[in-house]
Amino acid sequence: MKKTLMIGLAALATALTQSASAEETIKVGWCAKTVTSAAAPYAVANKLGWYAAAGIKVELSPLPGSTDCVKLVATGDLMFSVPSVEPLAIIHPQGVNAKVFYTAYQGNIYGIDVPADSPVKAFSDLKGKKVGVQSMGSAGVIIARAVAETNGLNPDRDINIVVIGESAQAAAMVRGRQVDALSLYDTQYALIEQAGVKLRELPTPTSRYPANGFIALDDTLKTKRKIAVAVAKGYAMGTVFAMANPEAAIRIMYEVFPQTRSTGKDEATAIHDDELTMNARAANWKLEKGAVARWGESNMDNYAAYLDFLLKYGVIKQKADAKELVTNDLIADINTFDPAKVAAEAKAYKLH
Repeated sequence: MKKTLMIGLAALATALTQSASAEETIKVGWCAKTVTSAAAPYAVANKLGWYAAAGIKVELSPLPGSTDCVKLVATGDLMFSVPSVEPLAIIHPQGVNAKVFYTAYQGNIYGIDVPADSPVKAFSDLKGKKVGVQSMGSAGVIIARAVAETNGLNPDRDINIVVIGESAQAAAMVRGRQVDALSLYDTQYALIEQAGVKLRELPTPTSRYPANGFIALDDTLKTKRKIAVAVAKGYAMGTVFAMANPEAAIRIMYEVFPQTRSTGKDEATAIHDDELTMNARAANWKLEKGAVARWGESNMDNYAAYLDFLLKYGVIKQKADAKELVTNDLIADINTFDPAKVAAEAKAYKLH
């Protein structure tokens, strides 16, 4: 009896080991150096076994910005990343055949902010001033240059784009008046305000356009379609969960991605602050932001309008067809889950 039990336990251990090793680790480009609470959907999908059910485990690869995210997909170093569409539109004419197959942020997360007490009322007031960006590989550079053009400024002469980094470092540079404005994005603005620097958003013409989405090479979408669907589906389910129960999503994130847990705050403060940061991103997760009905669906008219905008203001040099850069071909397969069921599961989730 004892021998039979030991054999059974050994067989179980072997099976579990084989099951774990059978999961393929998929690295997804995270287009910032710091992983924030906006990554909670991935953590939830890993923790609750949604990725494991598809035979995968997702890890995030932090990168300086969207440009790097696009380049590493183009070179095959990453299968997937989640950049904004501008760098993809810029590199496409060079023969890089890749597409957005899931729009993650239906609303544009980028914008131009200034200190709340700044005398600057419009972007045109920034002539001769410094505009801070996360990195020179960030889409914030592209946005700043495009917005300068729309306000009659020459982006090469009339503004000075400088790197200020992220969160606390960026906040310190704003506080020290080392920059006059910021070309960052929603979660970074939330983190800067948490550091005690109040900001004010300037009106920009890009606010109505879509932002980041999952991209992959066309060949990957053909040969690794099931993996692409699984990665995006898990993210979609995690997004629904995070919106329904932000605190649970944050706690799960701390468990799965422990590097996201702030070491300089007590737990209650850390969770509160990370909820604020995640909620800043959640505003742009909402389907109504893109006037779409399914998770990850791309509004092709919005993309077409944005590409026309980028052409008009010199970000891209030739007209781009949205159908060459964006596809909804995987969306039906990605949405084979019940959002109401996932939301209910989130609300019933027991915190430990």
